[in-house]
Amino acid sequence: MATTAPTGSPLSQPSLTHPPPPRKLTTVKALSESPGLSSIPSIYTFPKQTYHEPVSDTKEPIPTIDFSLLTSSHPGQRSKTIRELGKACRNWGFFMVTNHGVPERMMKAIIEVCREFFELSEEEKRGIGGKHVLDPIRFGTSFNESVDEILCWRDYVKIFQHPEFHSPKKPPSFREIALEYSKRVRLVAREIIRGISESLGLEKDYIDETLNLENGLQLIAANLYPPCPRPELAMGLPPHSDHGLLTLLIQNQIGGLQVQHKGKWLNIDPIPNSFLANIGDHIE
Repeated sequence: MATTAPTGSPLSQPSLTHPPPPRKLTTVKALSESPGLSSIPSIYTFPKQTYHEPVSDTKEPIPTIDFSLLTSSHPGQRSKTIRELGKACRNWGFFMVTNHGVPERMMKAIIEVCREFFELSEEEKRGIGGKHVLDPIRFGTSFNESVDEILCWRDYVKIFQHPEFHSPKKPPSFREIALEYSKRVRLVAREIIRGISESLGLEKDYIDETLNLENGLQLIAANLYPPCPRPELAMGLPPHSDHGLLTLLIQNQIGGLQVQHKGKWLNIDPIPNSFLANIGDHIE
């Protein structure tokens, strides 16, 4: 948090006032488990915004891309799916991906092992990695806890998977599960990018090769949103655009995800064994 220096003439002596010590933040998980918690600290209270209003009912379904048709050997099916993919990118910025070939047991396993990570002690989690955006393993809370004036009701872990693979030491099964999962998802992501490239009238591998995706950065990011005694006051994550080329998002069955389309907020109901693909439109 910033402090304001006393005003004075340019020749006045420097202030001897010391800035306040940095905030000592606990995780949201630890806060939510506090005995007798019936409200939330004011620093977690977001001012009312348009995205707090009831979401819009729309008859226009969110686009769904059947990955098996995108990779089909049947030219007609593949061409039709590429056109649908291009339309979804232009008009929505996100779409559901079904029949992608990543086993359901693998998707459940990565969700479960991330849950096990968040169940580790605070000391174990805090000690796994750094805070800089380029640190290969990061654990933290809020969005940017060092500068946020209002804190988000979430904890997170972010781990680089490619071109160099990283993994926390605990839980012990994390490395094996994440390695297998990230390899499979990477294949899906690159095939989607090839389809997008063709939808733009480019060669299939144009985007892949131009951006050197073979050596591009891939990471796993997991968010934990603990139970909140006043959910109408808090925000898990504010509206934002993902900065990466492509995000493939798994939802658990609790839901809560919203996307913005044509200025309206829409709930995204979880669909088992599917990804929500995001190429930069607003997602919450």
